[in-house]
Amino acid sequence: MRTINSNQIQQAIKALFIEANYFLSEDVLNRLRKYEQIEASEIGKEMLCKIVENAELAANQKVAICQDTGMSVVFVELGQEVHIEGINITDAINEGVRQAYKDGYLRKSVVMDPLNRVNTNDNTPAVIHYDIVAGDNIKIQAMPKGFGSENMSAIKMLKPSDGVEGIIDFVVETVQKAGANPCPPIIVGIGIGGTMEKAAILSKKSLLRSLDEKNNNPYYTDLENMLLTRINNLGIGPQGLGGITTALAVKIESYPTHMAGLPVAVNITCHASRHKEIVL
Repeated sequence: MRTINSNQIQQAIKALFIEANYFLSEDVLNRLRKYEQIEASEIGKEMLCKIVENAELAANQKVAICQDTGMSVVFVELGQEVHIEGINITDAINEGVRQAYKDGYLRKSVVMDPLNRVNTNDNTPAVIHYDIVAGDNIKIQAMPKGFGSENMSAIKMLKPSDGVEGIIDFVVETVQKAGANPCPPIIVGIGIGGTMEKAAILSKKSLLRSLDEKNNNPYYTDLENMLLTRINNLGIGPQGLGGITTALAVKIESYPTHMAGLPVAVNITCHASRHKEIVL
């Protein structure tokens, strides 16, 4: 049994959310630069150049990449051999978020009630997903999720007979309907299987994968590549101004499901695909 103090978790969360909001990861920056070179539209090429410039300025000046610094989403893999001393882990995570958004001068976007709309003034509570795993470590993945892209996400309970063509049609239709709203170029996360809520969580978790990381299943690698081509053929382009760069990547996660169902969720993120992780 290994003991970890809750203060370590709190400080880690604070650092992760500040860093995620200031520094765009190299895999995303490299993909943006790649598409800047091959983008056929001059306006699209200019938009990609400005997006990269914005990310570089944010990193150099240590300010937020985007004014929407997101709702705080946290994925936690908690080793079963870990004992946490101090306050409970959920309170520690929320305190870390609170401090990050205060000390990092990040916009506080969370309202306490979805209908009464009163701001919590500290960007808490976070949305936290826990998995209990083997070992004595805690893996924490922090994702500030902006709602320009989150609002364009969708879920559909397909029938098994709809098959892969039904999935393709739903994903492409979802992106086409989104248009310029999620600030393309986007990254498209897809969850297939499980139940309604499992598919949604899978779609969001898929966005944590590096853009350079291939799917473990070659069948889904091929499907990701094919969907990326179909999406980029829509011509929406950078910032919706036309071009071949509507999406930087498509990522799929799957899970066993009921023989009567085929749940599919699409979670879209903008080019500012912000996430950082740490293992304690």
